Amino acid sequence: NLSLLLYLLFFVSFQFRLFTFQNLQNLYTFSTNTYCYPAMPSKEDSPLGEANHPLLEHHSLKDERDEQDQKLLPRFWIESKKLWHIVGPTIFSRIASYSMLVINQAFAGHLGDLELGAISIAQTVVVGFNFGLMLGMASALETLCGQAFGAKKYYMLGVYLQRSWIVLFICCILLLPLYLFASPVLKLLGQPDDLAELTGTVSMWLIPVHFAFAFQFPLQRFLQCQLKTAPIAWVSLVALLVHVFVSWLFMFKLEFGVIGAAAAISISWWVLTLGLFGYSVWGGCPQTWAGFSVEAFSGLWEFLKLSAASGVMLCLENWYYKILIVMTGNLDNAEIAVDALSICMSINSLELMIPLAFFAATGVRVANELGAGNGKGAKFATTVSVVTSVIIGLFFSMLILILHDKIGYIFSYSKPVLDEVNNLSLLLAFTILLNSVQPILSGVAVGSGWQSYVAYINLGCYYIIGLPLGILMGWVFKVGVMGIWAGMIFGGTATQTLILSIITIRCNWNKEAEIAKLRMTKWANPKHELN
Repeated sequence: NLSLLLYLLFFVSFQFRLFTFQNLQNLYTFSTNTYCYPAMPSKEDSPLGEANHPLLEHHSLKDERDEQDQKLLPRFWIESKKLWHIVGPTIFSRIASYSMLVINQAFAGHLGDLELGAISIAQTVVVGFNFGLMLGMASALETLCGQAFGAKKYYMLGVYLQRSWIVLFICCILLLPLYLFASPVLKLLGQPDDLAELTGTVSMWLIPVHFAFAFQFPLQRFLQCQLKTAPIAWVSLVALLVHVFVSWLFMFKLEFGVIGAAAAISISWWVLTLGLFGYSVWGGCPQTWAGFSVEAFSGLWEFLKLSAASGVMLCLENWYYKILIVMTGNLDNAEIAVDALSICMSINSLELMIPLAFFAATGVRVANELGAGNGKGAKFATTVSVVTSVIIGLFFSMLILILHDKIGYIFSYSKPVLDEVNNLSLLLAFTILLNSVQPILSGVAVGSGWQSYVAYINLGCYYIIGLPLGILMGWVFKVGVMGIWAGMIFGGTATQTLILSIITIRCNWNKEAEIAKLRMTKWANPKHELN
C-alpha cells in the first residue's frame, strides 16, 4: 500500500506539472489569436450581455469554414489543442479523486486487516455500486449541456444542471437502503460477521459521500461542457490536500480509527462539491448560470429517461469487471488468482484515468460541434480523439509487455503472485489497448445522445456474449483466470468496441447535427414533441 501511495503521489505531481504547463501554453495561444472554438457568439449575440467567454472570443463562422479548408496536419493540431484543453485537467481531477480512495485504504491498512477489509468493501462494493450509476446518470448533461453550449443556448445549461440535481438527489434517496442495510446483505453473501458489521458501520459514515455525488457529478459536467476545466483541477487539488491532512488528523492524531477514514473522505468530497458549486454560482459562469429557476421542475420525466439510459449504459460496463473479480474468487486456489487479477485491475484502473478523460473530452467536443450544426467538425473531433488515445494506449501496452515480469513488484513480493501477474500481462496489455478505443466511442455516443442504444449493445455484448464465454473458458475448458478474463474481453469488450466502431463509421453526421438542433428545441420547451 505504501509503495502504491508513493507511486500515485508521484504520478499526481507529474500530472499537475503537466497540467500547469499546458495551461501556460494555452494562455500564450489565446494571446496570439490562434485558439478557436465552434460557433461562438459575438458580443452582440451574447444572450446575457456578457463580453464573451475568454476562451471563445476569437471564433466566428468564417473561422470554422477556414478551419475546415485547412490541410489535415494544421487541422489536427488545432483540434488536438481543443481536446487537450479538456483532457489534461480531467486526467488530473480523476487521479485526485482516485487517490483519495487509495490513501484511505493505505491509512486503514495500518490499523489492521479487519479495518482494511471494511473500508475496502465499503468503498469498492457499497459506494462503487452507487458511484457508477450516479456518474452515468450525470452523463446526460454531456449530451444536453454540450449541445446547448454549441447552439449558444447558454441559459439552458443552468436549467439542465438544476434538473440533474433534482433527478440525482431523488435517486440518492432511493439508493439509501444499500447503505442502511449493508451489514445484513454482506452476511447474506457469506462475509464474516465481524467484517460485515464493521463494513455496515463504515457505510453509514459514507452516506454524505453518496449525496455529494448528486451535486458534484452534474457540476463537473456543467463546467466541462463550457470548457471550464481548469477550476475542476484546482478544486480537486485542494480537496486532495484536505483529504491527506484530515485523514492523518482523524485516524492517527485523534484516533478515530476506520470511522475517521470514512469521515475524512466525506469531508473531502464535500470540499470538492462546494468548491465547484461556489465557482459556478458566484461569478465563474455568468453566461450559463442565471440563478435558480422554476423551469428546472419542468420536463423532469424526459430528463429522467435520458439520465437512466446514461446510468444503465455506464453501469453495465462498470459492473462487468467487478463480476470478473467475483467469478475469479470461485476458482480452485483462488487466493493467488484473485491477488494477481486485483493487481492487474489496479494497474488497468490507474491507466484508465486517461481514456476516461478522453471519454469526457470527446463527449464535450462532439456535443459542442453537433449543437453548433457542424457535423463535419464532430466527425473530425472523433477521429482526432481516437487516434490520439490509441497512440497513448499503444505506448502503455508496450510498456506492460516490456516490464511484464516487473510490474507486480509495485504491489507484492510474493513469488506465486508475481508469476501469475506475469502470465496475465499479455491480457492486461490487450485490455489497455482496447480501452484506448472503447471509452472514446462511448464518449461519441454520449455527445450524440445515443445512450439508450448503447445500453442495449452493452447488455448484449457483456452479459449475453462475454459473461457466458468467460464461464465456458474458465470452468468448462479449465483455463482458469486467464480463460475468464480472455472470454470476457474478447467476447464482451472487443465485440462492443467493434459494433460501436461500425456505428460511428457509418454515422451520417449532418443528420446528427439536425437531430441535435431538434433536441435543443424540444428540451428548451418540454411540451414540444420531437418526431
